[in-house]
Formats: sequence, structure tokens, C-alpha cells
Amino acid sequence: MRFFIQIALAAFVLGACASEQKSQPTSVSTFANKAVNSTALAKQLFGAKRSASAQRPAPYGSYSKGCVAGAAQLPETGPTWQAMRLSRNRNWGHPEVIDFIQDLSRFAARQPGWKGLYVGDISQPRGGPMLSGHRSHQIGLDADIWMLPPDRLDLSREARENISSISLRRASGAYVNSNWSAQHHAILKAAASDPRVARIFVFPGAKVKMCDMETGDRSYLRKIRPWWGHHYHFHVRLNCPKGTRGCVEQDPPPRGDGCDDAREWVANILNPPPPKPVDPNAPKPRPRRDYTLSDLPQQCAAVLSSD
Repeated sequence: MRFFIQIALAAFVLGACASEQKSQPTSVSTFANKAVNSTALAKQLFGAKRSASAQRPAPYGSYSKGCVAGAAQLPETGPTWQAMRLSRNRNWGHPEVIDFIQDLSRFAARQPGWKGLYVGDISQPRGGPMLSGHRSHQIGLDADIWMLPPDRLDLSREARENISSISLRRASGAYVNSNWSAQHHAILKAAASDPRVARIFVFPGAKVKMCDMETGDRSYLRKIRPWWGHHYHFHVRLNCPKGTRGCVEQDPPPRGDGCDDAREWVANILNPPPPKPVDPNAPKPRPRRDYTLSDLPQQCAAVLSSD
């Protein structure tokens, strides 16, 4: 009889524990674990979302490893801008980057020959890794601005899929070409002078050109950073907004105007250093792994699950 009582008591305890577990709300970490156990990669999960999360705006993680809650959408067309490549659905970002783009577009519209800005990729509706293209643009604080001066702001959706920007580089990026203008310099300077901006990526020849032509305050040049590509557009990266938690800042640019560094880039383009000898016994580099949800900040699970 004692044996049967012990069995019954054990069954009661187990049942109570199971009932208690069912009544507990699902935590963010629990959701993350369930999502990670699926075969879906983070880029598939975030790429499938067509609208922002119903949350307070907040960037989580770093520019190349994170997500954004409560993103705002840049309207497809405004008085001084148009969002391009609408089929990508990447005209979303933290409200601060949306405000910045609109402010910069108003400045651009005051430049001769410019009616505003053509705006390329910002972020997906909830940020995160993208199905194609960028490794950054994940927390809603990056934006690509086309180098093409807009002469009209009534382009159709079809036209925005087919029109292309212009390249400003010559000699593989060592110099600017004839498309470069004083207006490009002025717009880049205005963007870099904005205290919300952390840095701007542009091809090395453009940075050197700005260094050579600047006769006034040079402090903004520190934020203009040379990088490969970035001759059809320039890439603006904002600082983490004040008061946000969980947003990881990039290290600040080195001190100084960065002009010597840009000239070194140009020198290496014109006279590439000899290739390093290949070690046949060296291990092959591992291919870059796609992120799963568990690789991202824990808050990104809640960003995905929010209505």
C-alpha cells in the first residue's frame, strides 16, 4: 500500500510542475531557442517581415549584428527626396535616421542642380541580416545616399527600379572623375558636420579631393572615411541615439582629419604592394557563416515576435 501511495504522490508532483511550467509566460530566451532550433537563418526570419515591430524604437546590437525595434518608414516620396529600389522594402530605420535623411535632403535641395536626394538602402522593417547585399544596415542607423543629383522627384516605382546612380571614381578609386562637383563636397560636408553622424564611407579619391579642396574648418573630415566601393553612393552611419540601451557603438575614428590615411589608400591603389607569399600549409580560411537568431542580441527574438 505504501508503494502505491508513493507512486500517486510522485505523479501528483510531476503534474503540478508541468502545470506550473505551462502557466509561465514564454521568455525572450525561450523564443530564441525555439527559433534557433528551426532551420531558418536570421536573414530568412528578418527578410520575411514586411512591417516594423509594434515596440518603442530601439536599436539592438552592432551595425553588422543586430536588429531594430519600432522602426519608422521613410515615405516613398517627399518634397526633397525619393526612396529608390522600393521592391527591396529597405526604406526603414530608427526614427533618428529618418529625420537625418529628411534634414540632409532639404540641404541638398538648396544646392544648384539638385532637387534633393535619391535614397538607397536604409534597413529592413526590423533590421537584422539581409537576404542579399549588406552586412551592416542591421540596426536602422545606416543609410546609402546616391551620388546622382536628382533633377526630378516624381519617378514612378518602375523607374526607381531601373534608374542607376552615377560613379564618381577614376583610376579604381584613386581620383574623382568629371561627375564630381562642389555640390557633392557640400552635401558630404553637411552630413559629416551633423552631430548625429558617426562616420561616412566614401571611396578614397573622394576623401583626398575633399582634403585638397577644404580651406575652412577641417574637423568634419575626421568622419569621412575611405572605403572600397562607395563611388555610386556614400554611406552614412549614425551614432547610437542618446538614452538607448543595447546599442553598440563603433570605435570612434582616429584623431586628426584622416587625410594622410586616405592618401595612403590612394598610393596603394596606384602602386599596389607586392602580394604576400602563399603558405601552402596554411589552413584555408573558413567561409563566412550566416547568423542564426541565437547569434544576435537576445532582444531580437522579441522584435521578430512582436505584432
